[in-house]
Amino acid sequence: MERPVADSPTAAPYNDFSAVMTGGAPFQLLGRPARYTVLYFYPKDNTPGCTTESIAFRELHPQFQAAGTEIYGISRDSLRSHDGFKGKLDLPFELISDPDEALCLQFGVMKMKNMYGKQVRGVERSTFVIDAEGKLVKEWRGVKVPNHPEEVLEFIQGQP
Repeated sequence: MERPVADSPTAAPYNDFSAVMTGGAPFQLLGRPARYTVLYFYPKDNTPGCTTESIAFRELHPQFQAAGTEIYGISRDSLRSHDGFKGKLDLPFELISDPDEALCLQFGVMKMKNMYGKQVRGVERSTFVIDAEGKLVKEWRGVKVPNHPEEVLEFIQGQP
């Protein structure tokens, strides 16, 4: 699938997809009632950076909801791991399990990374804002956690 260009008013919509998420209901990209959907990809449940990022999105969740936006975290972890992570952090949004990397590949977030001096293949922390028609509105790649959820919220609140 050809990916749309971020910040382009003519960006093609992402292909619709469904995925397994916490809470039991399947996630479907298109047809969501929200004005915007935030998909944040993160490497692994219960790691320091991923915990900090998820807590920051949790703390801003009411403001995202007021802006007509739903948030979903995505990683390769199992639903069982996600359920524990979500419960431990009291996350008010669902987490999507992508163990076969289908979504990671669709969004192009799988990268070679350095970990303790070794090259490993992993998820590049990335966030995507998608509108109700499935068009990519904004993307952030190689995200650094501090202030990132605030930046995403500020972007959404600045949309007409």
